[in-house]
Amino acid sequence: MPQTQDFENHAKIVPAFHYFVLPILTLNLGWSIYHLIHSFSVDTVISALLAMALVVLAFCARIFALTVQDRVIRLEMRQHLMQLLPAELRPRIPEFTVNQLVAFRFASDAELPALARKVLDEKITDRKSIKRLIQDWQPDLLRA
Repeated sequence: MPQTQDFENHAKIVPAFHYFVLPILTLNLGWSIYHLIHSFSVDTVISALLAMALVVLAFCARIFALTVQDRVIRLEMRQHLMQLLPAELRPRIPEFTVNQLVAFRFASDAELPALARKVLDEKITDRKSIKRLIQDWQPDLLRA
């Protein structure tokens, strides 16, 4: 992960997962399906089902980690907003969705109050749309 980060390069790639585990599990699934089609038996059915289960397991593990990360970010950003938002906006903190709060984590302290107001007033809910509004991008290098 580069030390400078912006909207274009902030996606997290985990080489062991994205370049090793997923390709091998995908190859295994394809091979199992090939064998299932060309030499159908109880063994090939079980092999194909196991290969499918391993792919689903890998994606579930990734989703579980990202969900926990989002919950932590939600808590962190709610506390951060309590410190940074003007008094009239603080009661509106519960209105923010997880997607909005997750997108806010890249905004600087200086721009966060104005960004939060804009997101609430214009009802912007898409993570990417909010991230594109950030002018002073703050790297988040501790991500799952």
